[in-house]
Amino acid sequence: MRSIWKGAISFGLVNVPVKVYSATESHDVALHQVHNKDGGRIRYQRKCEICGKVVAYEDIDKAYDDGERTVVLTDEDFKSLPAEFNREIEVLEFVPDDQIDPIRFDRSYYLEPEAKALKPYTLLRRALEDSDRTAIVRFALRQKTRLAALRVRDNVLILQTMLWDDEVRAADFDILGETVRISAKERDMAAQLVDSLAADFDSSAFTDDYQEQLRTLVEAKLEQGDSIDTDATFGEKPEDDGEDAEVVDLMEALRRSVDRKKNAAKTAKKAPAKPAKKAARKEA
Repeated sequence: MRSIWKGAISFGLVNVPVKVYSATESHDVALHQVHNKDGGRIRYQRKCEICGKVVAYEDIDKAYDDGERTVVLTDEDFKSLPAEFNREIEVLEFVPDDQIDPIRFDRSYYLEPEAKALKPYTLLRRALEDSDRTAIVRFALRQKTRLAALRVRDNVLILQTMLWDDEVRAADFDILGETVRISAKERDMAAQLVDSLAADFDSSAFTDDYQEQLRTLVEAKLEQGDSIDTDATFGEKPEDDGEDAEVVDLMEALRRSVDRKKNAAKTAKKAPAKPAKKAARKEA
């Protein structure tokens, strides 16, 4: 991995120099747009509305328009902001882990300590583990001031940027204010359905079916061209059994859901393991 930023965690009078790395990456098949008549690549051009010329990226500035006036902001303008030079990840407070709503989390980053900072890095990590608390921090990255949660994942400190208050929308739905009566039998049946699906979370048990099927399709078209038989490649599409229709009898729907889960579990035990699929070539 290549670091995207360098700075220092600051808590009290302690500074911990760190390198920041993106903790996630996309596994989606990379696609681009082409002309459906001849397969020619479609590319976007940055064209000026005044002179009509195509503008190179290095000749583009950003601007703000309030509806009546436009203010152009150059690279020099952005570099003049004090926050642009701030390389400090400032610890503001330590809060209980369960007080942070997951809806606020945005991007995740790993923090690697500089060699000279391994001891204070380890001390901070253990302090977070022992207290069951998360550090709320503030720092500047890519022309934005970020609020973030600093917590422990395995033996690494991970930085998760958070949305600000005005970036989280309120769920204002009038229909949720209506009174709904749920019977004891319906609650019991719903509890049975929850129990039938209860498990310890194992992320490796889940796969992105769409991307796997897309890779299979790309590989088949690379080998066979446009004449591929999709039914032979993927099997016939399942028929619509009407399960998505409006549910009139909630109890019946819950009972059928529980029965379906039980039958699926029995079938899974009997079914042989599937062979691994061949991955599509990277250049696809």
